[in-house]
Amino acid sequence: MPGAFVVDQDAVPGHRADGDTAVAKTTIGPAEGCEQLEQRLIRFVPGRSLERGDPDRDELLYVVSGTGALELDGDRHVLAPDTGVYVRAGERYVVESPGSDELLVVSVAAPSTNGPRPERRVTVRFDDQPELRADGKRTFRYLVNEDAGCLDATQFLGVVEPCRAPDHSHTYDEVGYIVEGRGMAHVGGESIPLRPGSCFHLAPGTIHCIENTGPGLMRILGVFHPSGDPASRAYEDNS
Repeated sequence: MPGAFVVDQDAVPGHRADGDTAVAKTTIGPAEGCEQLEQRLIRFVPGRSLERGDPDRDELLYVVSGTGALELDGDRHVLAPDTGVYVRAGERYVVESPGSDELLVVSVAAPSTNGPRPERRVTVRFDDQPELRADGKRTFRYLVNEDAGCLDATQFLGVVEPCRAPDHSHTYDEVGYIVEGRGMAHVGGESIPLRPGSCFHLAPGTIHCIENTGPGLMRILGVFHPSGDPASRAYEDNS
């Protein structure tokens, strides 16, 4: 599949540093053909993690399940499902998972702008964001984007009713994660099953379609670079 890559989270080994509460899996990065973005799945077991952060890239986090807190610059930010988190390059943070359940987070490292940047929101809740419509069967809500002070990448959560959209492409580089629902990724003449935990990369210009085979909704976390509108299309087959 030129320009695309799909992997299930269970097929990727995890790694944990000595003394850390975090088990991390790198699901998509340069080795999978994605030069601009790196996607990792991080499971925080109960306790307090080691300090972490990327010195050169921004990090956009999304809480899939579990609850906890992120400590950054002396402030404590609540982590709960459907929360987006924006950590800037060079910042260091700690994650606490206080309960008996693991905290599952999708982390995407993205290029960072040099120079002054606007004020930002560290956390953004899905329920607090306006619902926007991509088409008759698809809606989305921004989590981390320019409104949160992130100028280089966009994080959003899309909600798809059972359907198959026209084949289309985007100008941006995108990585995604299936939060809920089942379907198919149609790319390059192939159809690959998708389920919760499926991770994918779509290079700029890749003609594709993600189909929700139903019967329920499909919820997809997407992060793309450069920042923009997830409803925009470089190409769409309207035949």
